[in-house]
Amino acid sequence: MMQSRQNVLEQVRVACELAKRSTADVELLAVSKKQSSDVVRSMFETGQHSFGENYLQEALGKIHDLSDLEITWHFIGHVQRNKTKQIAENFAWVHGVDRFIIAQRLSNQRPAHLPQLNICIQVNIDHQDSKDGCLPNDVADLVKQMSVLPQIRLRGLMVIPAPNNTQAFTQAKQLFDTVKTSHANPQDWDTLSMGMSGDLSEAIGAGSTMVRVGTALFGVRS
Repeated sequence: MMQSRQNVLEQVRVACELAKRSTADVELLAVSKKQSSDVVRSMFETGQHSFGENYLQEALGKIHDLSDLEITWHFIGHVQRNKTKQIAENFAWVHGVDRFIIAQRLSNQRPAHLPQLNICIQVNIDHQDSKDGCLPNDVADLVKQMSVLPQIRLRGLMVIPAPNNTQAFTQAKQLFDTVKTSHANPQDWDTLSMGMSGDLSEAIGAGSTMVRVGTALFGVRS
């Protein structure tokens, strides 16, 4: 497990070098869906402290099992209205927000004693019929609306382009830069979550600040 993480970090380093960027500007998020709590614990022991989960009930079990560890939990699945309360109570980051009503619920349901919930807006950057996410033309208005909600901190965008559509990464970066002016607190706008095991180098080249990696860290899911 240590070796697989080192391999991914080396891939990130090379991509940053080619893009003339600092590795400090790109965070590795380990996508641990379908992995056991024991596997997550082993990965944590390699120095990996940020983990992303797609399925709420599965994630809540791991959050409970691993409560002794200082893990930063990211919810990266699509957020449904009936799941917002548990997500707001248990996660530090949410990447799958594509409607104002969802952000509003997360803000209202975020416990007052916790820090603001970090949010990324999911954008359907290349207009795929099968994908969640708002359309690019809607993002500026959502940024304006979401960025004034009290209990969330609007950090940036998340995209999952179609396989091999690496041009979409460049489009996402352009959109990310453009809509910053709509943010009530533009200093918070710092996260472009894009790139996975198969295309992280291209995503970093285009400006990704967070790559979401599962297979290359944990192997192919059973």
